[in-house]
Amino acid sequence: MDEKKDILSLDKFSVKEINDLLEKTDSFAEILKRDVKKVPALRGKTIINLFFEPSTRTKVSFEIAAKRLSADLINFSESSSSLKKGESEIDTLKTINAMKVDLIIIRHSDSGYINYFADALPVPVINAGDGKHEHPTQALLDLYTIYKSFPGLTGLKIGIVGDILNSRVARSDIKLFKKMGMDVTVIAPSMLIPENFSFFDVKIAAGIDEVISEVDVLYMLRMQFERQDKKYYPSISEYNKFLSLDLPRFNMMKTGSIIMHPGPVNTGLEISSEVMEMEESGKGKIKINTQVTNGVAVRMAVLYYALS
Repeated sequence: MDEKKDILSLDKFSVKEINDLLEKTDSFAEILKRDVKKVPALRGKTIINLFFEPSTRTKVSFEIAAKRLSADLINFSESSSSLKKGESEIDTLKTINAMKVDLIIIRHSDSGYINYFADALPVPVINAGDGKHEHPTQALLDLYTIYKSFPGLTGLKIGIVGDILNSRVARSDIKLFKKMGMDVTVIAPSMLIPENFSFFDVKIAAGIDEVISEVDVLYMLRMQFERQDKKYYPSISEYNKFLSLDLPRFNMMKTGSIIMHPGPVNTGLEISSEVMEMEESGKGKIKINTQVTNGVAVRMAVLYYALS
């Protein structure tokens, strides 16, 4: 029996395998430009979207990706499930698996818990975000957005700004970007940097002005208020002073550089309203909506990989 293809993180993927996924994403992105945006690649397969945490972009893009591949997708709602009657999460998963589904997409608020689910299930499991730990498909769509914006990846200078401490996106992006040969700098004050962060072996800057004119990619993280058990920054004005992207800083960025954000943006905190209003007229520099668009093609490639 072939080993099931879980995607819990991207650590075990080689550079060649990542490049293969980028190329496969290209082919699915082309399909999404057609009048009929559907192929029968996963016809007859049943996929469960199992989200124990709120989501718009990830959940909906997985749903669209599955339907574009002709798979049957069911969205599981915790609020209307037997979890409200006292059923455990693992029993819920076993019940769903007994219905002979082919793949389960899971988002969970506890870091690492999805690995436990994957070990208990015989079908592939895709991590759609677990706590502060990993978000592999977000990292892939971020990489694909960069891949389509530059002639090569090696040596690109990436600045990741903001709430590193609480961000699963930051952890997955840092590891993937470094694997693909990029030069990563994290911009955050000490209270927003995790302990033992030396494990990631990246440069650290305290303020955005230290890197703004040098980076090829400025990746603005969302302040993760829902995952914070205390206030990590003294005030919005203090955050704006050192970490926000405003219009003067936007104008300091070098030609050809791009701005990214995993969404949703806390406008006025991470990015000023003046800069956000320039998304359509900002010379193609702001790639936030492009990331969302690319998310569907990337997740089509991931589903195809896991089930092919």
